[in-house]
Amino acid sequence: MSRLKEKFNKEIIPELQKDLGIENKMAVPRLEKIVVNIGTGEAIQNIKILDAAKQELSQITGQWPAVGRARKSIAQFKLRQGHAIGCYTTLRGKRMYEFYDRLVNVVLPRVRDFRGVSPRGFDGRGNYTIGLKDQLVFPEIDYTKVDRSRGMNITVVTSARTDREAHALMKKLGMPFGEAY
Repeated sequence: MSRLKEKFNKEIIPELQKDLGIENKMAVPRLEKIVVNIGTGEAIQNIKILDAAKQELSQITGQWPAVGRARKSIAQFKLRQGHAIGCYTTLRGKRMYEFYDRLVNVVLPRVRDFRGVSPRGFDGRGNYTIGLKDQLVFPEIDYTKVDRSRGMNITVVTSARTDREAHALMKKLGMPFGEAY
């Protein structure tokens, strides 16, 4: 069992029960999955860009990514329905907790001029999305083999019903939020 999962079960669940006024410990919000997504719009002209993005995403997350395809054609972008335009992985269970632990304790402190993540990344249903501009903040990436900088979106899906519950959960799990929520 991962270090963060043990901490969640032993310390964070009782704290959240007290803070949020929840009697049943099974009703406490918890992490359900983390989705890491890299959009590669340039892959329309050069498919090798998508291959490099898939390779880097697999190094970061520890599992092979799925390919995201265009849902509809857009003539201005020279995009046809079904073209590969990105890749993503969905992390659950042990890998999810290990990735979240690395994200909070290793990756985010390596971001240049980091002052905490924005508390405005919640979607109204208890899920949180953060965007990173560069994949080089992950220690798994060898910067000598990187051909270009790629951004990514990291979405943390929780079982929380409100943003306030999700914020409390993520704060207890160590997410470094910036200005006051």
